[in-house]
Amino acid sequence: MIRRLLIANRGEIAVRIVRACRDLGIETVAVYSDADRRAPHVRAADVAAHLGGSAPAESYLNVERLLAAARTHEADAVHPGYGFLSERAHFARACRDAGLTFVGPPPEAIERMGSKIGARQLMEKTGVPVVPGETPLDQSDGALAAAVERVGFPALIKPSAGGGGIGMKTLRDRRDALDAIQRARREALSAFGDATLYVERLVERPRHVEVQVIADAHGHVVHGFERECSVQRRHQKVVEESPCAALTPAVRERMGLAAVAAARAAGYVNAGTIEFLLEGDGDAARFFFLEMNTRLQVEHPVTELVTGIDLVRAQLLIAGGDPLPWSQETLSQRGHAIECRVYAEDPDREFLPQAGPLLMYREPRGPGIRVDAGVAEGGEVSIFYDPLLAKLIVYGETRAAAIARAITALEQFVILGIRTNIPFLLAILRHPRFQKAEIDTSFLDRERDALRTREADVPLAAFAAAAVHESGATAAAPVGDMNRRGRDPFETLQGWGLD
Repeated sequence: MIRRLLIANRGEIAVRIVRACRDLGIETVAVYSDADRRAPHVRAADVAAHLGGSAPAESYLNVERLLAAARTHEADAVHPGYGFLSERAHFARACRDAGLTFVGPPPEAIERMGSKIGARQLMEKTGVPVVPGETPLDQSDGALAAAVERVGFPALIKPSAGGGGIGMKTLRDRRDALDAIQRARREALSAFGDATLYVERLVERPRHVEVQVIADAHGHVVHGFERECSVQRRHQKVVEESPCAALTPAVRERMGLAAVAAARAAGYVNAGTIEFLLEGDGDAARFFFLEMNTRLQVEHPVTELVTGIDLVRAQLLIAGGDPLPWSQETLSQRGHAIECRVYAEDPDREFLPQAGPLLMYREPRGPGIRVDAGVAEGGEVSIFYDPLLAKLIVYGETRAAAIARAITALEQFVILGIRTNIPFLLAILRHPRFQKAEIDTSFLDRERDALRTREADVPLAAFAAAAVHESGATAAAPVGDMNRRGRDPFETLQGWGLD
């Protein structure tokens, strides 16, 4: 059993891990940079250790300082959260070498699945469907161009390392092949230090569907069903949900079995995710292995709400040596959950990240509403880290009920001081195609103009909150009072990031 855990992360995931530890009686050690001295995760933990400067390389990415903090505060385990060092095999190995329990997979599994080419080859051997493509040993421009010709157009050139769409190039014309290969190689080398490329057939307008897997050190592996993650911008997820409305029971079963087989083949232990591309409809739909995320996912709460599993608690117990408490037959999905990622960004300026003070921050509350946040009113949003402020997660008996609840909750979510993507999220949820589940990975790009038109509407709660803030009235002042004062809400919003 873990006694004291160092959380090698920040923000909402660090707060989430602290909560799970409290349930299990595990003491927590938070770490923080200069920019995060007063952050909520620092206050939430039992003790906190200063790492260094605000830049990630001086703090959250500094393995030596993290291990020193663990030694100083006598931690016996480390949870990496997601991002930062969570999928770095050298960090997992360094923790193990230091006698610390790493709450995640073995470093060998991280390495095995961290190479896109290696993972693809392993899946082919295991019988998990992969997108048709080639992984040439000869990495010259000519050999890669020849591989593109054999795979056929349209094609994708992809880096073996990394993710997030960095270095990935779409090819529809052979005349563009050499330029695309060279650009992909440069970007991959710059971002990941690895210029290795491979080629896949481009699956047109697929859905992005991922399966949660959970494995213990005793040979048991189960899946926690799927999440629909097709609503993406620049290959980054914006809205996620479970279950996927496009899956039939037969396809869901096949996909779950494939995910479990993939985890077994990788020698995986702890919580992870197998990502697939889904093509077609009905029982004839086909899915292809995309990659494995060897960590906890940002969107894990939607799985928690429809299965009743506390995934972070499960991670901690598995790392402590416990066997899985469930078999596949005892797990089921119930109802529908949706997660909306609330970012500090400006939709009118190509979603440019925002930084500055949170003059007012009020979360929605009510049945079926959960908010996982890493910020608080009066805090500062830093330029140094991902602009995710919070995750709004809602549950409903049906998909329609969950969408309606998410819309209501977003309308009540008040953030003043910086621009956020809340109007954009509302536009997505209200879009007829989203409501009909007619979505794929190009949905946001295809409906960009329509979503821009809709996102102009600022939630009424924001107007009321801005008026309250301006007037000095209490936060409980009714909206009608604002109107009787004769103030123009748009005038009040000037300067608060909502104009």
